[in-house]
Amino acid sequence: MKQLILVVVGILIFNVGFSQEKIGFGVDMEGNIPKGLNVGDKAPAFVLKDVDGKEVSSEKLLAEQELVVIFYRGEWCPVCTKYLSNLNDSLEYITAKGAKVLAIGPETLENTAKTKEKTDAGFTILSDSDQKVAVAYEVLFDVTDKYAKKIKTFLRTSIAENNDSDKAQLPVPATFIVGKDGVIKFKQFDYNYKNRASIKAIIDNLN
Repeated sequence: MKQLILVVVGILIFNVGFSQEKIGFGVDMEGNIPKGLNVGDKAPAFVLKDVDGKEVSSEKLLAEQELVVIFYRGEWCPVCTKYLSNLNDSLEYITAKGAKVLAIGPETLENTAKTKEKTDAGFTILSDSDQKVAVAYEVLFDVTDKYAKKIKTFLRTSIAENNDSDKAQLPVPATFIVGKDGVIKFKQFDYNYKNRASIKAIIDNLN
């Protein structure tokens, strides 16, 4: 009985700690709690516009190559732009494996262009301002008022305005590798926006 009580207490402490962690990264616990699609799931098809306003179809791309789908938070996020910039430095190793990188953000086309400029990206960056793709991949969450105010104060950015939305929402930074069969074969998903898929992990999971 004593062991059972200790196990239950341990689970409760873990769950509370995990919840506090998510709150610390801006996740509104009263809204949707994303968990991300899993390895083995069929990747939702999508058509989004790139910084030039050209439509990009995931289905058409998958007919020829694997996709590395990366969700980022916005041009205002220094961790995001640094990661994408570092990714760009190693892009040749990914393309050498025959894969194409698609970075997807919740921001407007105008702000997506700012992300491209800041990262000097040689890969495709797409605007998901209506956040349908983030919803489909189960990475979207509502941002707490406290966190939205923090971003407004320290990074001088309104998340809602940056995304041309009446509500502050963000994707959990996540990376999915989609095989040519349209099935997810790799997933990196972490509420802590500082933790991202390493270049090595991406390369190791490409054909």
